[in-house]
Amino acid sequence: MSILLTENNFECRVSSVLNKNIQSYGKMYMFDNCSETCWNSDAGSPQWVLIKFEEECSLSSFEVEFQGGFAGKNCHIEAGNDKKELIIVESFSPEDKNKLQRFNLKNQVRAKVFKFVFNESTDFFGRIIIYNLSLYS
Repeated sequence: MSILLTENNFECRVSSVLNKNIQSYGKMYMFDNCSETCWNSDAGSPQWVLIKFEEECSLSSFEVEFQGGFAGKNCHIEAGNDKKELIIVESFSPEDKNKLQRFNLKNQVRAKVFKFVFNESTDFFGRIIIYNLSLYS
């Protein structure tokens, strides 16, 4: 099992950042291995995280750590080789807890683009807070 985000070049986009404050809550904090930093979305649903690799990769599982009270609900992953033509691959249901959660896909997916969509949030305002996001082949 390899860690896709450390072994491959990628770019990341997110739906929003709290008060547009990327210095404190930017997307890069999901990948810095620091328990003190996080991506914090602004209010509203849905929220999403899009990962685009230079080369096609196989995804078999992923881990995500939310802040309790700000976890995704009614979530799914989309995948494809063009961010305009993504298809829904699988739904997932995180717990509303402050712990690293692992999700194994039923079938491994090959693509360049993976989009994690959080259609709802456990937060009343629709905010999502992620401390860590890891993808595995």
